[in-house]
Amino acid sequence: MAYYFLFPENDATMYSHPDRADMNSGGDEILEIVKEKGASDQYYYPSRIAIKFKEEEIASVVNDKIGGGVLVDKAKVGLQLTSVQAKNLTSTQMLKVYAISQSWNEGTNKYLNKPSASNGITWKYRDNSIEATAWNTSSLGGIGTSAVEYGFIIESYEDAVGTTGSIASSSLIGGPITPGGGVWFTGSGFQADQQFLAGDSLDTNFDVTDIVSKFSQSYFNDEQYPTGISNQGFLIKQIDSVESNTSTAFGELQYFSQDTHTIYPPKLVFKWDDSANNSTLTVASEGALNVSLYNNKKEYNQNDEALFRFHVRNKYPTRTFTTSSNYISNLKFKTLANSLYSIRDAHSEEVVIPFDTNYTRLSHDDESSYFKIYMNGLQPERYYRILIKHTNNDGITIYDDDYYFKVVR
Repeated sequence: MAYYFLFPENDATMYSHPDRADMNSGGDEILEIVKEKGASDQYYYPSRIAIKFKEEEIASVVNDKIGGGVLVDKAKVGLQLTSVQAKNLTSTQMLKVYAISQSWNEGTNKYLNKPSASNGITWKYRDNSIEATAWNTSSLGGIGTSAVEYGFIIESYEDAVGTTGSIASSSLIGGPITPGGGVWFTGSGFQADQQFLAGDSLDTNFDVTDIVSKFSQSYFNDEQYPTGISNQGFLIKQIDSVESNTSTAFGELQYFSQDTHTIYPPKLVFKWDDSANNSTLTVASEGALNVSLYNNKKEYNQNDEALFRFHVRNKYPTRTFTTSSNYISNLKFKTLANSLYSIRDAHSEEVVIPFDTNYTRLSHDDESSYFKIYMNGLQPERYYRILIKHTNNDGITIYDDDYYFKVVR
């Protein structure tokens, strides 16, 4: 089983607040979903997040690692952002993610820079305030059959399967919010959502498998809408009813950006089944086992693909008369479903790859039980720890015997 991580090429927050509608935030360490109160009025103005991953890196994972050029029933893809802090949230939050339909530039400005710069994506523009290429919101007002949602506050009108028409909310025609904030596709296969209840972790894990599949269909098969779309990234926003309610704040959600100085940048996480059970090794008996990692190099380049192998034997082997030691015979775990691996950051104890019955099973061949790790999905210059989870008739055992390794640049 395999996990593979990609990190963003670009990300930024777009603010509709009148003081910041043409301010770029591409260099900020923080991405945020917030509704800011106007400086001279009582309206609350929403923000949105834009995030993009490199086309060639997505293509490489899909074609070279997973195989086949497309993601049809082969993998799951999650868009993960790590929460920094939250303020004054209502009891239930809902975030939506969409495929952006127009190109944009990240820029390098920060929220607190004085004077403020507009050298990249803003609520008004998708490039900068010099070229001033506005988001295409020309269809404001009126119902159409386009599958593109425009970046003003709207109410959606479902016109047909795979298409969405839009009409400007009557309460906001001529209202305070400037048209902008991105342009995106809507409808089944072009969007995902995640709900947060009171007490939930606020980290995101959007299932964007369908969207990335459409990216790959466009890249490998030259498919056009609705089967394929070009990769212009993802847009994250609150639901329309929250954004259009300009009288209430609804709280603030902050996430680490790619410019963070922590180990928590946004990630596009690919998960797929690469397990194999081509082994004639004897299955380990029920009871206690000794499990040892025997080919750990301890230090790996960030571009390595490392194969970790485990020596498995019975801790208390049955007494037999043989010409060799029972302690040197390698066995294999009971079944694929009963033997899993996990990776943790050795310093923070953050779970990087969880025990996952679908995607972190060990493989077996005639040499040993094993699994593969793609090091370029891990943060360099950090130590990581391997854990093995095994289930048999005696229960569940976690093997955590100081299996450490380091990723270097």
